[in-house]
Amino acid sequence: MTDKKTIYMDNASTTRVRKEVLDAMLPFFREDYGNPDSIHAMGRPGRDAVKVARAHIADLIGAKPEEIYFTSGGSEADNWAIKSAVFGPHAKGKHVIVSSIEHHAIINMCEYLEKVGIEVTYLPVDKYGIVSPETVEAAIRPDTAIISVMTANNEIGTIEPIREIGAVARKHNVLFHTDAVQAYGQIDIDVTRDNIDLLSTSAHKLGGPKGIGFLYIRNGVKLDPLIHGGEQERGIRGGTTNVPGAVGFGKAAELAKLDMKERADKEIALRDHLINRVLTEIPYSSLNGHPTQRLPGNANLRFAFIEGESLLMSMNMAGICVSTGSACASGSLDPSHVLLAIGLKHEEAHGSLRFTVSAETTLEDVDYTVDTLKSVVERLRSMSPLYEDFVKEQKKKQEA
Repeated sequence: MTDKKTIYMDNASTTRVRKEVLDAMLPFFREDYGNPDSIHAMGRPGRDAVKVARAHIADLIGAKPEEIYFTSGGSEADNWAIKSAVFGPHAKGKHVIVSSIEHHAIINMCEYLEKVGIEVTYLPVDKYGIVSPETVEAAIRPDTAIISVMTANNEIGTIEPIREIGAVARKHNVLFHTDAVQAYGQIDIDVTRDNIDLLSTSAHKLGGPKGIGFLYIRNGVKLDPLIHGGEQERGIRGGTTNVPGAVGFGKAAELAKLDMKERADKEIALRDHLINRVLTEIPYSSLNGHPTQRLPGNANLRFAFIEGESLLMSMNMAGICVSTGSACASGSLDPSHVLLAIGLKHEEAHGSLRFTVSAETTLEDVDYTVDTLKSVVERLRSMSPLYEDFVKEQKKKQEA
């Protein structure tokens, strides 16, 4: 692709580290490289910098700094929250409630939990991917230990009614956890207002480095360690503190709070322009997820009579980076569990692509992407016997 224009439309997978973030991190690799838990002078710069970073990270969601516990990323934080809720000495019961469209960090973990005797209820969603608070309440049992519903879906971008779901959990004295990996720094979240007990996220989704995340644990909630070791993170998450990562995460959070509205407005405009052009100019295309209650930069679209993997590879060859709504690209023959959960047929799920813009994306990038997409869709459909049969059938109907 060296001779082609490269356009990155996969920001839900990861984002470019912001320059200010990298600049903030660099001194802690070679100059102030001391272990922050050391008593000697070399440990102090890192310790002080992590303290500042923790405050910025907490501030973005209305939390207290001491409620932020660093992890290696969102997946670890997800696992920590739910496993501790059902296995620890403070566990209320052995029943877990999750939505059917959670990230695989939740879904795969719950499948493991079921093998070791934990009961899991997978909540259905409507055609837009929204979890009903009434459905959540109906699923609660006396032995329910935790409810986990993501703030916004990573594939279709739908934003969930977490405030209402959190209120239901609080009413029944059940822990409420939300996976906010896609939403943190993208939309407004307030852990007190939204009745959140536990929240997990990852830095690399908002211009921060990979390999660092956190679990927010509301004061008063008791969790056992997932990783045992030293006394880091107030004794409940062992392992040497990733100082450069924490500092980078803190700077990314600080910047995200400052420009969140400006970024969201720009991304929504680009997203809607992309969606409108596709739905208007490409026949038999549809939007997956809620039309408005969705993440600013997310556009998940499906194209009839085409396999998403062929479409993805063709776009990639044209220098455009997107992701498929199907798991086929990772070696599985099963379509996305999220797209099936919202009621799509297998062939519809297989024909879906996710486009995710960022504040760095330009209108020219979007137009180039749509222009290329139109050409690719037309070419792939011209080779599809299903599309050929469909066109013939449509002509017969018109002639009749």
